[in-house]
Amino acid sequence: MKNLAILIGFAAAFLLVLGLSTGDAQTIGLASVGVALAVTTWLSARMSRFLMIFAAIFGAEFIIFGSVYMLDANAFWPAALADFVPPESLPITVGIFGIVVYAISFIPGIAEIMRIADRFFDGHDMTTIKIWPLSSITLTEQTLARTIIVALILINQGQVGISVRLSFFNRDWFNAIQEKDSATFWSLLYTVFLFWAVIYIAIAIFEYIIQSHLMIRWRRWLTSHYIGDWLNEGSHYRMALSGTGADNPDQRIAEDVDQFIGRTYSFSISLLAQVSSLVSFSIILWGISANFTIPGTEIAIPGFLFWVAVLYSGFGTFVTHVIGRRLIRLNFEQQRYEADFRFSLARLREYAEQVALLGGEKQERRFLMDRFGNVIRNFFAIVARRKQLMMFTASYGQISPIIPYVVAAPFYFIGKIQLGVLTQTASSFGRVEGSLSFFIDAYVSLADYLSVIQRLVTFDDAIEKARRIGNKPPRIVFSTEATTGIAISDLTLSLPDGREIVSAEVQFEPGQSVLISGPSGSGKSTLLRAISGIWPYGHGTIITPVDTTMMLLPQKPYLPSGSLRDCVAYPSDEGTYLEKEIIDALKIVGLDRLITSLDDATNWSQRLSGGEQQRLAIARALLARPDWLFLDEATSALDEDSEAFLYRALKEHLKTTTLISIGHRSTLKAFHSAIIRMESKEKGGFRVVRA
Repeated sequence: MKNLAILIGFAAAFLLVLGLSTGDAQTIGLASVGVALAVTTWLSARMSRFLMIFAAIFGAEFIIFGSVYMLDANAFWPAALADFVPPESLPITVGIFGIVVYAISFIPGIAEIMRIADRFFDGHDMTTIKIWPLSSITLTEQTLARTIIVALILINQGQVGISVRLSFFNRDWFNAIQEKDSATFWSLLYTVFLFWAVIYIAIAIFEYIIQSHLMIRWRRWLTSHYIGDWLNEGSHYRMALSGTGADNPDQRIAEDVDQFIGRTYSFSISLLAQVSSLVSFSIILWGISANFTIPGTEIAIPGFLFWVAVLYSGFGTFVTHVIGRRLIRLNFEQQRYEADFRFSLARLREYAEQVALLGGEKQERRFLMDRFGNVIRNFFAIVARRKQLMMFTASYGQISPIIPYVVAAPFYFIGKIQLGVLTQTASSFGRVEGSLSFFIDAYVSLADYLSVIQRLVTFDDAIEKARRIGNKPPRIVFSTEATTGIAISDLTLSLPDGREIVSAEVQFEPGQSVLISGPSGSGKSTLLRAISGIWPYGHGTIITPVDTTMMLLPQKPYLPSGSLRDCVAYPSDEGTYLEKEIIDALKIVGLDRLITSLDDATNWSQRLSGGEQQRLAIARALLARPDWLFLDEATSALDEDSEAFLYRALKEHLKTTTLISIGHRSTLKAFHSAIIRMESKEKGGFRVVRA
């Protein structure tokens, strides 16, 4: 960016010398814009990567269009290419927009948007693309993303340039109609309008194709990023533990990411188009109305129609914001209520059997309708606010088109301007006023967009907060040493609210099967989770052997969506185990009947009984063969004979695995060589003692 800034500075200096020597105000003005652009381009090296792309494009375009302007102004531009000379307003347009890009980087909220967007445009992952008829190309994701966005920006600017060219066509065409000049009428239609119309259609199709590729690649990358962040370091579990995490992370990843990408692109490119149109057509409008007077007076105001457009749209923008600002919060709440309702429906589906057995349909219906009631109430609050906003914006939109005619018509009637100039005036006024009214027209979408940003920002914050849990002393210190057993020293485990539940000073030796007993709520499960490394609340030291493998089987196993083969092998990758190994494991745990269903994909958590799910979890352990196997009431859904059968199977097939179990049945003692129990303390909580 600094090299580009130096080039812009040289171009601006040359323009300034040229302008001062010729006394050309246009050249001096262009040089002034160039100086300001050189400064902002130099400083933009510290900007967001996404915004930097825009700044770099406008800086390069200023040099290109400024050079063409200088060549044409000094009669060095080839006469054969006269039709391709950009309008004088174009280098000023791109220069001003480059300055604007730098300025908006300081707007509160833009930094949050750019922080999310920049992740993709800074991605260093390698990717391969195939562009017909070329061969495959391998490059970094950021290079591809930046190349695509540059192409889209240039296409967008080309579309604005064509609109400016057609504005002049429109002027000349209507003048030809007024003067009944058929030759000029048909010549303009075939040589100007059709030529640029065909180009506009072609680049619009090309824009759609590459835009679609950008959107899906961006979504895939950002979705992967958020899923990784959410699952990394147990953040998803810690967010649930703390109870202060962002609600409905599934919606934030599945829906909010998609909406963020679509609207970030749409608003950035749309805003680019609006500002480009604003600058280009403002200069046209200023020139047309340079000598217009206030209707009914002889008072002339330079650029009269431009100032009318500014004041009119400024008034509309202010009123729109006053009416619609509550929509941001209402849209945020609507997304939350909708997600809560969907989550409740999904949870009912998951626990359909339990609800049916308890006869809880009436209560579930009441609960679901209460949640849906929140959706309805907030929806009508949005309707009421949007109704007021629509009343104003509809009135505003109806009045806007007639204003330029009302102001310019008197000059047409007295013969001061031609019909073509009148229509160009109305068209330019509409483009300027429309650009200035972008905020008004897009307010509802912007309000929804801001609520999406808030949800992603709070999701990021919740993940970061979850990662910080247990990082500050006093905390649980996990370490690995060249030892054989698991050593726990001076360990105190707490709940998220800080209340201590259990303290321990104990050592587990390999080969020594241990049964942990004690009353419910005494911290048995929490102790196993701490040893596994996922419980963050408390302080003390847990030392585990180097290169050891651990597996914890909870009371209710997790069965992922997919085939039975995937469920048994979870969490190992596909293909880790041979089919014979999976079949043998199912036979050992007594699930022979499921062997023919290995490739069936269904909701296995509902199809299998609680006991069958626990048998399947034991089959996982037989496949994984961990060094340490923790069973947290992992056989509680089975009868005593089936439980004993599975423990004998574990002893027989996992001879080198150390078992540490939690259970309440006295029959489990026969399968363990040592017992520890939870003993209540006088001041509350429990401590681990040897039985």
